[in-house]
Amino acid sequence: MSNLLASIDSRTKLVGENRLELLMFRLKSQQIFAINVFKIQEVVQVPPLTEMPQSHPAICGVSHLRGRAIPVIDLNVAIGRSPLEKDESCNLIVTEYNQSIQGFLVGPVDRIINLNWESILPPPKASGKAHFLTAFTRVNDVIVEILDVERVLSDIIPPTTEVSSGIIQQDLASLVGNDELEILSVDDSRTARTQIIETVKNLGLNVSVVTAHDGLEGLNLLKELASNGVDVAKKFMMVITDAEMPEMDGYRMTHEIRQDPKLKDLHIVMHTSLSGSFNEAMVEKVGCDGFLSKFRPDELATVVQNRIRSVYENKQ
Repeated sequence: MSNLLASIDSRTKLVGENRLELLMFRLKSQQIFAINVFKIQEVVQVPPLTEMPQSHPAICGVSHLRGRAIPVIDLNVAIGRSPLEKDESCNLIVTEYNQSIQGFLVGPVDRIINLNWESILPPPKASGKAHFLTAFTRVNDVIVEILDVERVLSDIIPPTTEVSSGIIQQDLASLVGNDELEILSVDDSRTARTQIIETVKNLGLNVSVVTAHDGLEGLNLLKELASNGVDVAKKFMMVITDAEMPEMDGYRMTHEIRQDPKLKDLHIVMHTSLSGSFNEAMVEKVGCDGFLSKFRPDELATVVQNRIRSVYENKQ
């Protein structure tokens, strides 16, 4: 298993080509689940766990790996099922989301698959909002369910949308006046879209957030507006986009926007739970104007306010 992710660094070239790699695994049943390889640091057999009294029911203990304590989440419990038996078939997937490290207790790990984002489809609308899936795909005629890890983590540690009082730029209200501003949020995670909407609302400005659920939907929305004569760079103060999304990822969407004369002047910020120098390199490669880690309301508020200030100061 230690060799399973040995070549992960070389795989970063797939992102930006609208491709991804998924690690497939099982929980208690024969159903196959998956998460993106780029968020995985390593996969190991389950080490001894230290119990954490009074913790969330999905947290089954703490693991001490490579000199650090890592909370371990029983993924089966986290999605509303019974606890996994900690036997030789169990594995620990160590992941990084939003600059935090956690382990997911899972069953047998299958393999890594390489796919196009076009083959990754969003859940059917009729499936409601209570599920933990962000997308699904088919591999060898078998349905693979891709878990919304952001939703899993937000249920355990609910993200805040409160903006610190010292972050709010009080003079922006007089600078903007009664102008109505718009931001386009492109993200397949309902948790992330809600966080953006609520955080922006807490700024006390007349800013509305238009949403799209994936890169293709966002790109089509922009192209339709442009074809109807709308100057999208003036309509939207900025575009805040996720990186990983079904059908078209945020990197490819950004690339397509920069290639379109009617869209290329949009201000685009990549808003993702992926972190590290890899993201900084990809942001520069595809032409984003900035990078922002998810679920950090003060950082989000600062980026939005600075963008508004820049636009209005350039008008003067």
